[in-house]
Parts: sequence; C-alpha cells; structure tokens
Amino acid sequence: MSDLLVEVDDLAVHFPIRRGVLLDRTVGHVYAVDGVSLRIERGETYGLVGESGCGKSTLGRALLRLEKPTGGRVVFDGIDLSGMKGEPLRRMRRRMQMVFQDPLASLDPRQSVESLLVEGMRAHGLDKDRASTGKRLRELLDAVGLPPKALRKYPHEFSGGQRQRIGIARALAVGPDLVVADEPVSALDVSVQAQVLNLLEDLQSEYGLTYLVIAHDLAVVRHIADRVGVMYLGGLVEEAGSDSLYAEPLHPYTRALLSAVPVPDPEVEDEREQILLTGDLPSPAAPPPGCRFHTRCPWKQATRCDTEKPQLREIGPGHRVACHYAEDIRSGRLAPRAVSATA
Repeated sequence: MSDLLVEVDDLAVHFPIRRGVLLDRTVGHVYAVDGVSLRIERGETYGLVGESGCGKSTLGRALLRLEKPTGGRVVFDGIDLSGMKGEPLRRMRRRMQMVFQDPLASLDPRQSVESLLVEGMRAHGLDKDRASTGKRLRELLDAVGLPPKALRKYPHEFSGGQRQRIGIARALAVGPDLVVADEPVSALDVSVQAQVLNLLEDLQSEYGLTYLVIAHDLAVVRHIADRVGVMYLGGLVEEAGSDSLYAEPLHPYTRALLSAVPVPDPEVEDEREQILLTGDLPSPAAPPPGCRFHTRCPWKQATRCDTEKPQLREIGPGHRVACHYAEDIRSGRLAPRAVSATA
C-alpha cells in the first residue's frame, strides 16, 4: 500500500463570468484555483492557509469533486477522479468526506441527529439492521463526546461546538479515509476551538484518518498540521513542514502572514519581524502578470517579478517556494533574513 493518498496535479477551477439576458455571453473567468499541485500522505494532516478569497475552499471542494475542475487531475489512492462520474464517483465519495465551516448551515434543521447520521450510512448501504445501526450511532456520538440522548434532538438544540461535533460524526459515519475540514473552528468561540481541534487529533489517531484542514488562522494550522501549504490568489506559493515553515518562512507573503499573528509577550513582539502589506488583493478575474504577489510585495525585483512567473521549486528538503526572492536565497546570493521590509 502506497503512503501517498492524494495527488493533485496542476488543478484549475475557473468560474465563467457571464453577461447578457438573451445571449448569456462568457466575458471572462474567475481564476479561483489556477495550477495547484500538492501531495497528501496517508495518515497526515495537511494544512492549507491563506486570506479570504485565495481559493483554498474551492480547492478543497474540487478535491472531492463538489466543484468540477477546469483542468488538471486529482488522484485518490491511485485512482484518477478526473473522468469519474455517476455511480463510480458516488461510491468513491464514501472514502472522502467534508466537515463544513458553519455547522448550523450545513445541518438540516428539520432532521434529528439520528436522521442526519443515518442518511449517509443508508446511501452507501451501511444501514443493515436497526440493532447494528443503533450501536454504530452510539459509538459515533461517544467518539465525538456527545451523549446517546442527542440522537433524538435537533440541530437548534445544541451549541455551536456541539453542532460541529455532530458534523464531524456525520463525516465519520461512512468510514472515510480522507476528511476535508473547511474552517472547522472559525465559527466557534475561542474557548471551544481547542476542544474541537483536540477532538480531531484524537479521532485521527483512533480511525487512521487523513486530513486536509483549510484555515485562515495560522495558530490553528500550527497546532494540528504536519505540513502546511500557503495559497495566494489561486496558487500555492509555499509548502513546508509545519515546524520548518513557522521557524523560517521564505516567501514574503508567508512572512507577512506570520508577522500579523498576535503574540502576548511584548518582548517577543518588539523583536520579531513586522511586515505591512500595501495595496489591495488583486481581482482573481484579472490576476497580474508575472508573480501574482508583486503588486504588494515589499521586496519586488524590478522588471523580473512583474514579468516572470516563479515556479514552485524545492528550496530544501520538503520545502517548496514560488518566489524569485527565495531563489536568490537558494543560490546563496542572499541570506534568509538579509532583506528588511524597510530597505
């Protein structure tokens, strides 16, 4: 059995922009995901971060074929999903489940918890008899920290953290290998976020799960992820092991994100790098040429960054970066922290 569970090659998701009532012409595209390649190994947690609108949620949905890719391919456990549809794709989806950002919006308010959990099991032929199904439901609730009496209740009777636990139980009900968690704690109180993250880690150990965790909170990703990918304007700009990325980020955008994370220690706050990005995020319908980050980059190299598109290249073991600045680091022309934002 290969250690590689998910293989994404040059994945693209472009949404058409249409105008006109009668002709309904396509006048352009929104390049939500534009040429992303990544690998997720079996049993690991891959964190995907970036600011709102960068395409990370679209990437997660395209991975499960909830959004149809425009180009590229997704290979799951050696099976190419690109041309799969109908019943074969439906059967494959049992092995790939999703936990959504807003637990209240993703749970049908007219269904009891029992109905919500049984629905997926029944769709995949796992609801064999009442006794075994009841036992399975009680095991699921126990795994996510809810009592058996919760089965008879409805989503509105629970707190936000409890609703997210129900969403996690629903994803686990069909026995998946991969769980895509899209902002799983962003809608929860800070006091509840750590509980849900710890629950995800415990469930991963118990069921041998593989996670793709999508978040904009870098502290959340650092807590749970083995490897981290950073997205900007539809593309992957940096990827590394969690410890490596946080210890020595190489892409200017990653460094700017990390410099914005609050630190409660004032001495550390005074010593660490401060990077303030200028300008607005460009439109994904009209991305800039060359490096897409050059319009906001404090270290832009004249003529090079605004014309040459950097490729995602390996700088060190397991550390990939798409940046001309990082290429200078790799060649030895610059030390990792030799350039300051005010230079």
